Amino acid sequence: MAARRRNARFAADIIQPVGALVIFVAVWELACRALHVPAYLVPAPSAILTDTWQLAGTVMMHTQATTETVLLGFLASLVISLPLAVLITASPVVANAIYPLLVLTQSIPKVALAPILVVIFGSNELPRVVVTFLVAFFPLVLAIAAGITAVPPELIELGRACRANWWRELWRIRLPYAVPFVFSGLKAAITLSVVGAVVGEFVNADRGLGYLIVTSTAFFKVPLAWGALVLLSLMGIILFQAMVIIERVFFPWSVDTDKQI
Repeated sequence: MAARRRNARFAADIIQPVGALVIFVAVWELACRALHVPAYLVPAPSAILTDTWQLAGTVMMHTQATTETVLLGFLASLVISLPLAVLITASPVVANAIYPLLVLTQSIPKVALAPILVVIFGSNELPRVVVTFLVAFFPLVLAIAAGITAVPPELIELGRACRANWWRELWRIRLPYAVPFVFSGLKAAITLSVVGAVVGEFVNADRGLGYLIVTSTAFFKVPLAWGALVLLSLMGIILFQAMVIIERVFFPWSVDTDKQI
């Protein structure tokens, strides 16, 4: 029974999505061939694969550059979001002072902000990392703050009955209870980091998959641009699944494995 359940879950988690993807790619290929769609409009998957493979070394270099920007921005968002969320939940005064500023940072279009960051920080990788950070940290702050404040009052009363101070209450009760919320924010933040990195590369870059898309479309190498787009999608999926695996390995008690995506 257990083996049958594992096989069913494997089919649901792996075989079904892969099968749907294969069918989608096959239909895409057949449609492009049957309708004679020009490659400069919508290239067939075979053309995307061929053009991307021919420049595999260059594409890998751009992929590595984007990955570095994504991870730096994501790590910066994690380092800043955790203490910021703790401050917001610790004091209503701090929350009232910080929340409007957080909303302000999210209301500014990042494409409009990126050129200004280039003027401030120079034409280097830092503006792209800052854009990535600004895109990723807001949902992470909200998720952590929601987890910290979602602790049942009974647990807080029990901790205070055991004479737990503020620090022990945070470390022993609030943060462990918030772990599922934190990882929900991490999954959103890591995928948004890919978006932020590409936005930064559109504005200011000499490498990266976003830069590759801009230059490829400028020279009508559309299949190569689609190849970069596919790699960005794969990057987001891989990084998202990395967060899922980290949660399952290091915090298995917080995961309902029957319902986990």
